[in-house]
Amino acid sequence: MATLLLTHPAFIEHDTGPGHPERADRMRAIDKVLAHESYNALERAEAPMRLDAEEEIRRVHPAGHLDKIKGAAELAKKRDGSVHLDGDTVMSPGTYEAAIRAVGAGLEAVDEVMSGRVANAFCQVRPPGHHAEADRAMGFCLFSNAAIAAHYARARHGAERVAVVDFDVHHGNGTQDIFWSDKNLFYGSTHQMPLFPGTGALSETGVGNIWNAPLREGDAGETFRDAFTSRILGPLHNFSPDLIVISAGFDAHKRDPLGGLRLVEADFMWATEQLGKAAETHGRRRIVSMLEGGYDLDALAKSVAVHVRTLMDIGS
Repeated sequence: MATLLLTHPAFIEHDTGPGHPERADRMRAIDKVLAHESYNALERAEAPMRLDAEEEIRRVHPAGHLDKIKGAAELAKKRDGSVHLDGDTVMSPGTYEAAIRAVGAGLEAVDEVMSGRVANAFCQVRPPGHHAEADRAMGFCLFSNAAIAAHYARARHGAERVAVVDFDVHHGNGTQDIFWSDKNLFYGSTHQMPLFPGTGALSETGVGNIWNAPLREGDAGETFRDAFTSRILGPLHNFSPDLIVISAGFDAHKRDPLGGLRLVEADFMWATEQLGKAAETHGRRRIVSMLEGGYDLDALAKSVAVHVRTLMDIGS
């Protein structure tokens, strides 16, 4: 079966302003590498503006949070400029459409994967989502894309247990916050610590469903793989997920300016392979991957390329 790629030109219209690391060129770099003929077998579709997107957002975020984001979006359009939700989380006139399409990509990917029409999916989206807490946008993130996709899979497709596995260099405090008290939702994260946002300690366990694997600045592939195996994969197998959602951040790469880990493309390929094996054991190869961080353009493009290639190999 095919791997589905979901993206849209609207993601370029989310303008974070000059000098911001989470910038439109990230999409252009990925577009270029995935245009190579070796990716011709990808099934490509546009991330949709789904009519149910706001309803599904409210399944995870309170209505007041959605209203706040919509209000900021209207203000950005009136100003024909930017609105800062905090020091580094920015909205422009094109941001709301991008954010809704990012959520829509996750919903569409879940539909296609859970129906068995495709083996897995990669959502090339922005703004990212794993820092967005239930009632707070932060860290470049407006809505918790992966958490919304996970809740949707349970509500609409009957998935009993859904796991989000996150290998971004920054801890996904938002996903953890939203999953904290639900034993049928699993969150596992490797991340650098201490680093923004300051969460992700071993002691943060929720109701036994949160598995953090903090790494130190300078840690490279061997340490990452050991932590991923012992702290994430073991508990993930015990959890036996019906669907795995990957928060695929590539800023743990050694070239990334926002982190201090030393991963390379082979480490992201290995992690994707391991999650593929877990999905085949428990979830009939069901994987939905959603882009999070990654801010060195060359490292991002090469890392996404091996991640998507591995998803294609898993699905074939």
